[in-house]
Amino acid sequence: MPDRATALAAFLSRSGWGDARRSPLAGDASNRRYERLAHPALGPAILMDAPPEKGEDVRPFVAIARHLAGLGLAAPALIAEDPAHGFLILQDLGDDLYARVVDRDPDLADTLYGAAIDVLVELAPAPLPACPDYGPPQMAQAAALAHDWYRLAATGTRDADRRADFHDTVRQALDSHAAEMSALVLRDYHAENLIWLPDRAGTARVGLLDFQDAARGHPIYDLVSLLKDARRDLAPGLEGRMIDRFLDRSGMAPDAFHAAYATLGAQRNLRILGGFARLSLHYGKPAYVDLIPRVWRHLQDSLAHPALATLAKVVNDDLPPPDPTLLQTLKDQCGTVPTP
Repeated sequence: MPDRATALAAFLSRSGWGDARRSPLAGDASNRRYERLAHPALGPAILMDAPPEKGEDVRPFVAIARHLAGLGLAAPALIAEDPAHGFLILQDLGDDLYARVVDRDPDLADTLYGAAIDVLVELAPAPLPACPDYGPPQMAQAAALAHDWYRLAATGTRDADRRADFHDTVRQALDSHAAEMSALVLRDYHAENLIWLPDRAGTARVGLLDFQDAARGHPIYDLVSLLKDARRDLAPGLEGRMIDRFLDRSGMAPDAFHAAYATLGAQRNLRILGGFARLSLHYGKPAYVDLIPRVWRHLQDSLAHPALATLAKVVNDDLPPPDPTLLQTLKDQCGTVPTP
């Protein structure tokens, strides 16, 4: 069997991109790797290299990309694909990530985020493709990553009984306030996965990336991802204005919305808390530790909702705040902890 570099060269050659100049692009937290291709005749494109032997599978990305394009949304077009080897050539949507555009021109924040809200309003009632569920059972298990990794770093021990109580309390909150599973959720819908395409119209101005984990879930899950961003602070007042826009355009009842928004915010940030701790402890990526204080602030903001009083007590009893000592512990143990 040819090595990966040989297989990739063969894929590029038979796809007509063998003469393209290749330059690396920043990756993400996965095992996927990206390159920008510049072909003298065909122009630019993006290469995704997702090794199946490392657990990657491009087929969900391909299916969701086609589904989103069929809805008129701006997923990158598929130029060439080799699912068996995990290679894709994708349309290059450019470099204007939301995070970069807003940093350059903060006055554009309402325009960009408003368009991203409109994508979610449009996506919520759309037909669902074949995809996995991301409802209370899956979300509660994902939230328990905070116990598996963050609490492990803080205490040096595992407690199966406390983890079970933690999991069950998260599950009860989700069952009570965020059990709806009526929409396609992209699951990583935030400013570093959205590209601004101002030459297009309407919701097609929002280029979509990193949606291979899309699933059937709650229609405001991605709204929480966007407005409770683990990687950046939003300008004062922007979150509230975007919530008002969503409520106005979706017609969702405000009381049910706010309870679900808080519950999903708690779940998502518990998952991220555990995920970022795991990225340092197990995968040797300590830079994610620096994002944990913001994640903790988002978590506490969500837990302040009256409907989550029981969950707030369990979380704050089990998980210590990320003080400098704990953050340094996460970095000091970088890459040293096996899977629990």
